[in-house]
Amino acid sequence: MMLLGRVREVKQSIAHIRYLCHNSQKHLQDLELLKCFKSEIQFELSSNHFQNAQTGSLGDFVVDSDSPTSKDVVLRRKVDSGEEVAVSAILGPPNYEKYTVFPRDAFMKVCVKKPTLSSILQFDCGIHEETDKGSNFEIYNAYYLRSPTFLSPSNYRGPLFSTLDNELQHALKEYLIAKGIGVSLTNFLLHYLHKREQEQYVNWLKKGEAAFVATEGSLRQSIGE
Repeated sequence: MMLLGRVREVKQSIAHIRYLCHNSQKHLQDLELLKCFKSEIQFELSSNHFQNAQTGSLGDFVVDSDSPTSKDVVLRRKVDSGEEVAVSAILGPPNYEKYTVFPRDAFMKVCVKKPTLSSILQFDCGIHEETDKGSNFEIYNAYYLRSPTFLSPSNYRGPLFSTLDNELQHALKEYLIAKGIGVSLTNFLLHYLHKREQEQYVNWLKKGEAAFVATEGSLRQSIGE
């Protein structure tokens, strides 16, 4: 019986040593990852990636929606006549071949609604940075929607924008500029969206750092036991 008890104790000791070795190795790996998180956080907080960028301004627009769980930002402008202009903007994929301050272009959707009508004018646009000129936007599609319920993709929305007469294309862009969608606003959106993405990245890094710190504390406690 004493021999069996001793064997059991030895097996438990070996298992405990294996556990400590395994977790110590993992602990070292976690420490390296933790150092990477700390270094990346310090780099992001000390860097001003967009210091030479045109910041622009909101003008008469206000930020209507900017949820951390959403990728897009919604702006809204309402004039005394009751007309409403809503802008939804989101960053596009990175393009590291561009030699500009901002690595991403942005996609922008603009909706204009008159106070006495249920119809909506919708414009799908792209915002891009122009070196030494701030930013500019292009219209990809323009739709006349009879009502907000007419947003289904299956509904016909009219001809492709690129097939419209050039003068009409130019006139529609001038129309949007008159509604406040000018270079100052597009500068603001590019800067705002990139700064927002950087802040979300730093928050993600801090959460990762906190998780590794918590893991390290648990490991030390288990080893101490």
